Amino acid sequence: MRYLERRKARIEIVPMIDIMFFLLVFFIMVTLNMIPATGIGSRLPSSASAERLESPQVVVSLDAAGMISVDRQDMTLDELTAVLRERGTETRVVIAGAEAAAIGDLVAVMDVCRLAGVTRIGIATREPGA
Repeated sequence: MRYLERRKARIEIVPMIDIMFFLLVFFIMVTLNMIPATGIGSRLPSSASAERLESPQVVVSLDAAGMISVDRQDMTLDELTAVLRERGTETRVVIAGAEAAAIGDLVAVMDVCRLAGVTRIGIATREPGA
C-alpha cells in the first residue's frame, strides 16, 4: 500500500548551484578574452601629454628586438600590411612599443600602416610614475 501513496516532490538545489557556478566561470572567462591586448609584456614609454583615445581595433606590439605581433601572433611588415588592408582604411591602430624599441622600427610600422591606408594611428604610453 505504501507504493501507491503519493509522495511530496523534492527540489534538489545542489545541481542547480553547480550549474550556476559553471555559468559564472564561463562568463568570466569569455569576458576576459574580450578585453583587447591584455598582457602585453612590454614596458611602455611614459608621456605627460598623452590623451586617452577611443579603443583600438588593432594593437600592434613592437618589442625591443624589433619583433612585431598582432593578437599575440608574430608577423613581418608585409604580413602586417596584408592584415591592415584586410581590415580597411577606417581601422584604428595603436602601436604598443617597448620603451627600448628602436625608433626606426616604430617608423617602419607607421609607414606600413600608412601604406595600408590607415590614417588613425596612436602610440600607447603609460602615465609618468606608473
